[in-house]
Amino acid sequence: MINVKPAWLTAAAALELLHVRAQTLYANVSRKRIRARPDPQDPRRSLYHAADVRRLAERRRGRPAREGTAARSMAWGEPILVSTISTVADGRLWYRGVDAIELAGHAGLEEVAALLWKRAAPALGTGQVAGRGTRLALPVRASALQAAYLLLAQRAGRDLPMQGRPLGILQEEAVTLLQELSAAMLHAAGHSPAGSREPLHRRLARAWGRPAAADVIRRALVLLADHELNASTFATRVAASTGTALSASVLAGFATLSGPLHGGAPAALRALAASAERLGAQEALAAALAQGSGLPAFGHPLYPDGDVRALALLDRIRLPPVYAALRAAGEAMTGEIANVDFALSALTASLRLPAEAPLVLFALARCSGWIAHALEQRETGALIRPRARYAGAPIPANGRP
Repeated sequence: MINVKPAWLTAAAALELLHVRAQTLYANVSRKRIRARPDPQDPRRSLYHAADVRRLAERRRGRPAREGTAARSMAWGEPILVSTISTVADGRLWYRGVDAIELAGHAGLEEVAALLWKRAAPALGTGQVAGRGTRLALPVRASALQAAYLLLAQRAGRDLPMQGRPLGILQEEAVTLLQELSAAMLHAAGHSPAGSREPLHRRLARAWGRPAAADVIRRALVLLADHELNASTFATRVAASTGTALSASVLAGFATLSGPLHGGAPAALRALAASAERLGAQEALAAALAQGSGLPAFGHPLYPDGDVRALALLDRIRLPPVYAALRAAGEAMTGEIANVDFALSALTASLRLPAEAPLVLFALARCSGWIAHALEQRETGALIRPRARYAGAPIPANGRP
């Protein structure tokens, strides 16, 4: 039998790992070092977040403080970069101090990008998004993601570095970059946006033949615009820290997004839904758990009480029966709540959008956040260059064989 590490632990299991008294466990919860939630099977009892417990247990085992802190920081740990752009606090997502859920009620991606970039005007002007200056020779049936890669590679090869250039000019360059990127991805979807002055969410809805879905698409774009220092954002900041072109920094974000552990959860959930159609939700989920990799699109370390972005989107759609069954069974079997990747996949199925819609929505929205982080990193003037903890062959004494 494959051993799957649980995401939540009982008090007994937590105490066994920590080797402390119950009072110490409760003190760590009150100090927010360990997250806790009611046990779905018995609300009188609590469950404790396994990653938090293991992190404290490692610390108590006496790992070198500096090395341990660095290792923990790279995996859902302590913050490692100063940023004023976004944060998750008290279970809410904030863009420069503004609640992202509140913004999703009325704003478009254009206004949110302007907020993230500290720009007075909407980031796409009044919605105009026609590409300026970059012509793409797309392969037949190119995906939207392929179009984005080609555009960014072309621009990265010709655009000037950010270093030494005024912020105002870089902000204008950011506008053209997001304009051309959205135009390229829309073109790959079979829609020619030339001359259009509609907001991006309406153009996407029209390109996908679902104009009535424009409002839900708008909300998704706003809620996905930024999310602290995730893998693709960190890659963007590392590239930007070298002073490279803005387009090259964004290309680093796109390259990281292509990995299945970052951008692949909606596709994995779509495959799980197909399996559930054949076998039933319980059987499909049990088979996935038996493989030892956990369930895609359930749980999020920053939202122990549920991903607020997912809840805001799921409230706006009617879940297809198979997704409703997966949500109920998945949450009951793991104790984890459906996250924003689940919402994107369910939204795509509910509105009958193209299969690539979750990745397109994520990439276009997050591009605004990547640009904000690239601009912020450029302002620091610092190169991101961490050290590695060497664990290879022994080094000879005095550096001699």
